[in-house]
Amino acid sequence: MSTMQVVPLQGRIIEYTYTVRYIPAEEGGYLAQVPALNGATTQGETLEEARDMVKDLIQGHIEALLKLGRPVPEETEVYQGEKITVRLIVSVA
Repeated sequence: MSTMQVVPLQGRIIEYTYTVRYIPAEEGGYLAQVPALNGATTQGETLEEARDMVKDLIQGHIEALLKLGRPVPEETEVYQGEKITVRLIVSVA
């Protein structure tokens, strides 16, 4: 019988908030666009699915930037849409 040891994560939680625009897609469903992240876009069959997909998109985009050592864009303009917040655990060096 093996035992699993849980090791606490060494890091801090950082929140990122961006405005998301939802646009009805011509073929059905919704496009979800994040203007502050160079217009990064995803889609979903329903608004709820598009909301879930855009959270994953934002998180993946930020994680990739951090891994590459690049700055994470801040939303400096005012956009119409829904504010979405994601939380990431950033390792402390």
